[in-house]
Amino acid sequence: MSTFGTLFRVTTYGESHCKSVGCIVDGCPPGLKLTETDIQPQLTRRRPGQSKISTPRNEKDKVEIQSGTEQGITLGSPIAMIVKNEDHRPHDYSETDLYPRPSHADWTYIQKYGTKSSSGGGRSSARETIGRVAAGAIAEKILYKANKVEIVAFVSSIGSISMNRNPLDEDFQQTLKTITREQVDEAAPVRCPDAKLRENMMKEIEYYRDSKDSIGGIVTCVIRNCPIGLGEPCFDKLEAKLAHAMLSLPATKGFEFGSGFLGTQIPGSKHNDAFYYDEDLNRLRTKTNNSGGVQGGITNGEDIYFSVAFKSAATISQEQETATYDGKGGVLAARGRHDPSVTPRAVPIVEAMAALVLVDQLLIQKARESGSVLVREEEDDDE
Repeated sequence: MSTFGTLFRVTTYGESHCKSVGCIVDGCPPGLKLTETDIQPQLTRRRPGQSKISTPRNEKDKVEIQSGTEQGITLGSPIAMIVKNEDHRPHDYSETDLYPRPSHADWTYIQKYGTKSSSGGGRSSARETIGRVAAGAIAEKILYKANKVEIVAFVSSIGSISMNRNPLDEDFQQTLKTITREQVDEAAPVRCPDAKLRENMMKEIEYYRDSKDSIGGIVTCVIRNCPIGLGEPCFDKLEAKLAHAMLSLPATKGFEFGSGFLGTQIPGSKHNDAFYYDEDLNRLRTKTNNSGGVQGGITNGEDIYFSVAFKSAATISQEQETATYDGKGGVLAARGRHDPSVTPRAVPIVEAMAALVLVDQLLIQKARESGSVLVREEEDDDE
């Protein structure tokens, strides 16, 4: 479906090469100061044509708020946002009328719906994520206002070139504690904070670009200052909601939370996060954070961190032996403009989806707390 969330609900619309893309956000609290300037920075970080290692498609991705605000203040009614497609070239995809692109959604869309978008990837294109990023910017503003929540994502690997993401590595943990968006953007266009790896990552992407090929990578994300108590046992644990959100993104192939798969190699005596009392915060904290800020599906107040794997982009200009829709063998060399690696541009998209999950869970928790107060007041009245 095209709608995500329970109380903070986001519906995205639009195809890769139609007139516009965008979203409707329902459930945003009234009274929030909100203008396009709150939303545009994240869309600008996501937009194509940013560098020589991204698609050359030239889109400004300028957002317009159509409803839900007056004089820069939210009304509590649905917020509609639109971004016009300006540099769309549907004719670049005429070959896909004959050939389904290997590993793309052309074939499965036709099998499911009996039709598909004739240009680009339609709803399976990364262009669909514009609505997610616009909505995520609103969610981030609410989260920061509520608890000064910070969400920072960065590229931790391109192909086989990877940062050390071992949960026991002190340098990795220090990166999670201190990394800022400014530092990530200063590391553009690759967006990897490790200066020693950045140049090699750049060369890796350029190599595949020049070979008319593509390469995948991993985006790691950290969330700081998240309130305690978010997440719903048993089926809506916070890490499960985040996994749902991240794996709904185009080109994703894996999700790893906290210590992740490396955590399976660490004995419980070293993996367990021992508690201590923090005098400054006046509450329990954990000495380590292998749990990734969540225990029993509920946030514990520590930093939340996870990683998302993005595959090599399916659409490449290199000739590939494949078959037509009716089964005849042939060769496809796709045209169009595509990212040799989607990973660097995925950074603000991962941040947006994390924000959408958290703001929804925050509103759910606040509703529970309000309901609890109502019950207690009734019991007092009965006495």
